Amino acid sequence: MPVSTTLRDLIGLDNQLPRLADTTLLMIDFQNTYRTGVMALEGAEPALAAGARLLSAARAQGAHVVHIVNDGGDGTPYDIRTEIGAISPEVAPVEGEPVVVKQFPNAFHDTDLEKTLRELGAGPELVLAGFMTHMCVSFTAQGAFNLGYRPTVVAEATATRSLATPDGTGTGAALPAATLHSAALATIGDLFGRIAPRVEDLTTEPRP
Repeated sequence: MPVSTTLRDLIGLDNQLPRLADTTLLMIDFQNTYRTGVMALEGAEPALAAGARLLSAARAQGAHVVHIVNDGGDGTPYDIRTEIGAISPEVAPVEGEPVVVKQFPNAFHDTDLEKTLRELGAGPELVLAGFMTHMCVSFTAQGAFNLGYRPTVVAEATATRSLATPDGTGTGAALPAATLHSAALATIGDLFGRIAPRVEDLTTEPRP
């Protein structure tokens, strides 16, 4: 089966990856929520380790960093007032790094994220990492694109979970997490942003 031309190529959008130092890093929902229990993700630990490398590199290169958390409320797996909803310690904010709280998949919706980016003096280049690939990462990439930003998603620093495929009977077969992860990245890469397969693609010269 031939591979289709992306919408980005059709309308002439630039696909060159940015230098990490010239971007603002958005660390999306790196919460304990996704490491254990009902919302545990396949590949969460390797993605978290990649996120920690990405965060360390961004700090070393002087990039802006914004942490984003989803608050689902008391008693939920997303309760940011408890350990289950806290940002994982491997990627916890340090002094001076803002934390934006959201309640929708698109981190720009009904939050102060855009205001925070303006206050930081952030340029158009954003780097996204976090959980889940098909949900908050994808919708935040779309939201960023719609607002005129240039998002790049780091593939190895995000993960998702298996879901049932709707078939009209309520007995849909499982859609593997790896397949959903790849499909989400392909959707982003078709229009909304660029995909960096590895952290090193943004930190190692020369870049493609």
